Amino acid sequence: MHGRVDEESATDTAGPREVRRAVRLGAYAELVWPAVAGAALLGGFLAARAELEPLALGLYAAAYLVGGWEATRDGIRQLLKGRLDIDFLMVVAAIGAALVGEFAEGALLLFLFSLGHGLESLALDRARSAVSALAGLAPKRARVRGADGVEREVPAEEVAIGDLVVVWPGERIPADGAIAEGRSAIDESPITGESMPVDKEQGASVFAGSLNGDGALVVRVTSLASDTLVARMVRLVAEAQATKSLAERAAERFTRVYVPCVLAATVLAVFVPPLAGWLPWDEAFRRAMSMLIGASPCALAISTPAAVLAGLARAARGGVLVKGGMHLEALGTLRAVAMDKTGTITRGKPVLAKALPAAGVSEEELLRVAAAVESASSHPIARAVVDAAIARGLSLPVVGNAVAVRGKGVEADVDGVRAGVGRASLFASDATRAAGDACEPLRAQLEAEAMTAMSVVRGGRALGAIGVRDTPRPEAAEAIAALARLGCEVTMLTGDNAATATAVAREVGVGTVRAGLLPQQKIDEVQALVARHGFVAMVGDGINDAPALAAATVGIAMGHGGTDVALEAADVALMADDLTRLPFAIDLGRATRAMIRQNVIFSMGVVAILIPLTLFGAVPLSIAVICHEGSTVLVALHGLRLLSRRDPYRRHGSGGRG
Repeated sequence: MHGRVDEESATDTAGPREVRRAVRLGAYAELVWPAVAGAALLGGFLAARAELEPLALGLYAAAYLVGGWEATRDGIRQLLKGRLDIDFLMVVAAIGAALVGEFAEGALLLFLFSLGHGLESLALDRARSAVSALAGLAPKRARVRGADGVEREVPAEEVAIGDLVVVWPGERIPADGAIAEGRSAIDESPITGESMPVDKEQGASVFAGSLNGDGALVVRVTSLASDTLVARMVRLVAEAQATKSLAERAAERFTRVYVPCVLAATVLAVFVPPLAGWLPWDEAFRRAMSMLIGASPCALAISTPAAVLAGLARAARGGVLVKGGMHLEALGTLRAVAMDKTGTITRGKPVLAKALPAAGVSEEELLRVAAAVESASSHPIARAVVDAAIARGLSLPVVGNAVAVRGKGVEADVDGVRAGVGRASLFASDATRAAGDACEPLRAQLEAEAMTAMSVVRGGRALGAIGVRDTPRPEAAEAIAALARLGCEVTMLTGDNAATATAVAREVGVGTVRAGLLPQQKIDEVQALVARHGFVAMVGDGINDAPALAAATVGIAMGHGGTDVALEAADVALMADDLTRLPFAIDLGRATRAMIRQNVIFSMGVVAILIPLTLFGAVPLSIAVICHEGSTVLVALHGLRLLSRRDPYRRHGSGGRG
């Protein structure tokens, strides 16, 4: 509004504590001086009505001094830099009003101008504090268990990586880490936007500021207090708020040209009518000052930052971290989305999908033997088989002499009988070849369904085949359908084989698949999509996705399970690894662009109406002041509507998805 928005935003990079102090003190300070100026203006008006002219003039002068001090200071600063801004226009208009004896109107202008700035600051601070409040979530002290088993409370800043932190039920977790002992439901909603508590047990990651449920936990710290996810979010959002959006830059370029033109037009309005004999000097000057006020683009200056800051805050509350206003606007332009498969569309964790027992073998026996053999391996596929058996309540036989045969599978003694789980090449000996061949049709059937298939043989007897695959996220089909409704074409880009990729794509509703891609080929595919659609997002989670993320119009990383490299390369992070946050982010980006467009049209519409009305004397100076400043406040409040925008894509009852 007054040329100070970007300077205020830049101060946010000082850090969470400085941000909170600026919000707490600055907002109130901005309203104190307008209140004093308003009181002086009211006193001057009452004194003038009582015909106490010297007192009225003194109070009006006080209103000028208090209400116009900051605008004068900032206007002079910009003038010394060779720039003419809105503050300078307002000060000139107020001085002009005084020169024609309209002291009350000039004081009213400066009062409303300062009040508008104060309300603007409150509006922007509300948007900032919606995210900055995250900094206050993490406890200031932590309960650390020493090597001797004794617990002691220390400041959170003193907790080191590797320390064991004890968290009781109902407490907030003081540091990022992994659960070393215990199990509980964790409320991560302030950080990830996940609406339901997530069940977590030993080995699961937890974040500082999240709320522990009804189970006691011991957490092994993995990040310092200054580098927790919450601290990084606050820093990134502060940097995002200090980064000007495309619309803000356009408004600044327009203002740099427009303000000198307004001043030139004001000078012409002062001198041309009297010299041409159309108006007396005092009336021409009065109309010129009214036009100067009406033509000042205050509402235009605030129209974009108010909407952008509110949009950034709403995105963060919804579990989407956007690294700048330009990226929020870019989300609203998207017409195509490229998505990685593993870890993005799928969970990135293999699970047992199907077990096909041989004739005369029960599924329970097949799984017991397979899980027993695989229990000797730490491979993710082996863990998937063991977890499936445990989930079904199966007791595993005793195993011994386990051997992992590279590229073939695993062998072990199960209750004293040699058994194996793996490919056909694992069963090449005379004792197991026939059993292995008997399992091949079952294994081929599973492979045809795009699974990683393994034969299971014990003591020369064919037990069957098991299939493992990386299953799609439960919300993937819903999210992709929502993207289609938004008019975004979805393409899967993956390094996996075509059969597996096609099966996953068919299951979640993706129509276009590009499989077997190397990282450079992913970049080529993204660039081809950009050439065809103009505005394209790339969504990924791995190190090999980082170049493609950077090549897209908007790079989007899976924030919870995504690698640090992907998060750094991305412009947007989905903090809960919930794909429904993607259509939410695109919808919010479009809403932000629409809000900016509406604000710009309204603000410039008011200017376009006021200029001719003031020049022809149809609107007095006081009405021009009220219309001008009123439009500025309305634009700021209109932008804040984004803070309360509903989220139609939120999935309820999604707790438990770690």
